[in-house]
Amino acid sequence: MGPLAGFKIIEMGAIGPVPMAAMILSDLGADILRIERRRRSRLGIARPVRFDLMRRGRPAITLDLKSEAGRACLLDLAARSDALIEGFRPGVMERLGLGPEDLGACNARLVYGRMTGWGQDGPLAAAAGHDLNYIALAGALHAIGRRGQPPTPPLTLVGDFAGGALYLAIGVLAGLLEASRSGRGQVVDAAIIDGVASLMVPLHGLLAAGIMRRERGTNTLDSGAFFYDCYECADGRWISIAPIEAKFFAELLARLGLDADDLPAQDDVAAWPDGRARLAALFAQRTQAQWCALLEGSDACFAPVLAPDEAPGHAHCAARATFVRIDGIDQGGPAPRFSRTRPTLPTPPQAPDTDTASALAGWLAPHRIAALRADGVLR
Repeated sequence: MGPLAGFKIIEMGAIGPVPMAAMILSDLGADILRIERRRRSRLGIARPVRFDLMRRGRPAITLDLKSEAGRACLLDLAARSDALIEGFRPGVMERLGLGPEDLGACNARLVYGRMTGWGQDGPLAAAAGHDLNYIALAGALHAIGRRGQPPTPPLTLVGDFAGGALYLAIGVLAGLLEASRSGRGQVVDAAIIDGVASLMVPLHGLLAAGIMRRERGTNTLDSGAFFYDCYECADGRWISIAPIEAKFFAELLARLGLDADDLPAQDDVAAWPDGRARLAALFAQRTQAQWCALLEGSDACFAPVLAPDEAPGHAHCAARATFVRIDGIDQGGPAPRFSRTRPTLPTPPQAPDTDTASALAGWLAPHRIAALRADGVLR
């Protein structure tokens, strides 16, 4: 059932960080109901529901939130919920009559999670944006990429999912914990720009100490160091090495049959390009599989670079069941893991209104569900 079994959370249909946060909470056992608006514009990357994997593990219904009956239904659900999460621009939920004050009036314990890119206030609060824009303004994008090349978009992992979804999930969990003590809910203002700025705290420390330089691709962790990078093999595949510590670097040298003076010292920044050239020539002599046979599982800090669809087949991932197969599609399983309240395997994504009676079981009484369907509020 998972450690969050028994908690009821409403998810207002959105893209990116909100469904990811809902997936995380659902994976851990929370009972989540997704509310889709009947009249809404297409956002994000379109795909069949079966492949929209962030929707897994929870049902969805549609409501006309511009109608009195639709709003009344949502208020009824909120009165029975522990939390609600939404990802609209600031003021949208208030204009619908579904803001924190409206829902708090019917449920004083409700934790109201709000997810935006720029935050609920500030000069950019009302402006549209996406992951790339938020990490750009937060200072993260500038640091990602190789020397002499433009900043590199790092998928949507840094902004939407790390700075957004995870911080929203953490905020909701913290709110639920506090509400269990105080009996009072509160608003969680989770902004991607804030989350990314929080993730950047260690790098600000390195910058302030003069250890990290502003120019991308010139530092230890951004592909500047020859001992923390990826190298192409004889078969066109790639490997990664990351022996930052001296003892791990010595392990790499030993396994490669090199002496300490065969490569530059790790702290000789001026010689890093020479070290990279030497390792590139060496790693190009064997295939990825051959380097795996020599280095994998050692303290050389090594791993092959696998494509997303290759990762589930790796022996380590298979042994830990890191990936699961749901409806014939490989995907990451629930994380983290718990020794006692182990989550169950998520169910496949569902289209809205697949089975409203089952979706609302445990939320509303059967006669209430039947009445809502008869009135056309539920499909």
